[in-house]
Amino acid sequence: MVRRSRSIPPPSVIDRDMPHQVALPDDICTDSNYTLITRFLRERALICRTRAVIAIWEDGKQEQWRLHCFADREAAAAFLDHFGGIMFDPKRDRENGRARGVWRRQGAYERILKMGPLSVPEALRS
Repeated sequence: MVRRSRSIPPPSVIDRDMPHQVALPDDICTDSNYTLITRFLRERALICRTRAVIAIWEDGKQEQWRLHCFADREAAAAFLDHFGGIMFDPKRDRENGRARGVWRRQGAYERILKMGPLSVPEALRS
């Protein structure tokens, strides 16, 4: 049986304790962008946990997004102001608030290649 690490809280605990969440496309959070994000958090002494969610649009297109989760509303607002993104409400945006539910998105899918100071690395732009 696979056991969860004691240092990593389960998704439901993250959603409960860190309800202020900012969503960014997963492929925009890689490479040097990951360094920019971690530097931003470290310089401001912000505590953040990350989670993944699958966004599904009405046209059936799916994309993985990374949730940056904060306990403090002001910390999430500072992150959002600097990097952009979409505020994600774990109770509203997941299927009936299920911790492992998907994120149903409205409208047609459109790939995001740049958001704030972040951009998708060339190797992932295919």
